[in-house]
Formats: sequence, C-alpha cells, structure tokens
Amino acid sequence: MIAAQTALETKMLLRNGEQLLLTIVIPTLLLVLFSAVDVVDVGDLAPGEERVDFLAPGLLALAVLSTAFTGQAIATGFERRYGVLKRLGATPLPRWGLMVAKTGCVLVVELLQIALLTTIAFALGWSPHGNPLAVVLLLVLGTAAFSGLGLLMAGTLRAEATLAAANLVFILLLVCGGVIIPLDKFPGGVEAVLQLTPIAALSDGLRDVLRDGSSMPWADAGILAAWSVLGLAAAARFFRWE
Repeated sequence: MIAAQTALETKMLLRNGEQLLLTIVIPTLLLVLFSAVDVVDVGDLAPGEERVDFLAPGLLALAVLSTAFTGQAIATGFERRYGVLKRLGATPLPRWGLMVAKTGCVLVVELLQIALLTTIAFALGWSPHGNPLAVVLLLVLGTAAFSGLGLLMAGTLRAEATLAAANLVFILLLVCGGVIIPLDKFPGGVEAVLQLTPIAALSDGLRDVLRDGSSMPWADAGILAAWSVLGLAAAARFFRWE
C-alpha cells in the first residue's frame, strides 16, 4: 500500500506544471544562468576554479528545499483543505504510512533533481571533490529538516496561508541562504543568524565537501540534525488532518 501511494504521489507531482517549475525548472535555470553570466558575485575563486564550483552545491540544496519544504507544504496544505487527507486517513493505509509515502515521493523527486543538476553542472565544467557519503548524509538531514518544517506549516495553517508563506520562505532563503550569494557578503550579525538556518547549513556543508574536499562538516550536520528533530517533532505534535 505504501509503495502504491508513493507511486501515486510521485505521478501527481510530476504532472503538476507549477510543481515542476518550482522543483526542476527554477534550479536548472539558475544553475545555467549564473554559471554562464557574471551577474552575481560568488566571491573569490581559486585558480582554475569555475563559477559552477560555487553554485552547484548551493543549487543542490535549493532543490532539496523546493521539494521537501515548499512543494510538499503546498500540496499537503491543499489536500488537507479539500478533505483528501481526512479520507485517506480513513482507508486501510495507516496515517503513518501516508507520511512515509509522501517522504518516498520527496526522495524520488530529489533523486531526479540531483541527477539532472549534476549532469548539467558537469557539462558546465564542475569538478566536485570530497566524500560522497558525507554528501548523502547532508542531503538526508536536509530532507528531514525541510520535510518536518513543510509538514508543520501544512498541518497548522490554512492552505492559502501555506501557499503564500511557503513561496515567500523559498524566495527569502534563495536570496539570503548562501545558495547563490556567499554569506560573507552580509553584515557580520546577519551572517551569524543566517548560518543557523537549515538552507545555509546544507549549502555551506555541501560546498565544504564538494568544493573544498572536507571529509565531514560536523557543525553544519549538527545544525541540520537539530532542525530535523525540532521540525519533525513539532509536525508530529501539531499536525491536524482536517
């Protein structure tokens, strides 16, 4: 039942043009545009380093944000409004099974996003380094953190409020989360606060591994783990099915 629901959730998402724009088109366009055109100051680059080496890790983090948080929050919020969650909760599929299916859908879409973005990044001259297992761990922690926050928003706010808030958070974190603009471009006090956000921890952690060759950025992983625990615990406690 969980596998069938996961497949259904994935098909519904991939057939939704707005969701595809958010999860696939925007990260891809940003990667190509800002790698090819010197529009955004990405900071000092080492000799032989390309703009894509800075941008690719941040846009992988943005892909996780767009799917696990923004897309999931909006879709779940409207399912809750229209009574879909209430009806699914009354089927033989247990409620925890529905949440597992939604998580499975997020992971499938993320795999597609990562495959597409890495292929394009390699074509643009990306030269990643570091431990692949560290990358996987950071992506899993980021997915857990954003999923918890997305479900918390979808399960507590009205659908229209979720739509507005999720899109606003997406734009703010895109600009201020270290995705395409280095955090050291912000004032010191602001930078210190932004470093504690999950998107900054994920983008900086991926950049430490894939750009600088770090074995494991434990500080960033710790921030993501803390957000994961808080977000998922709050979602489990306050999520309302109707």
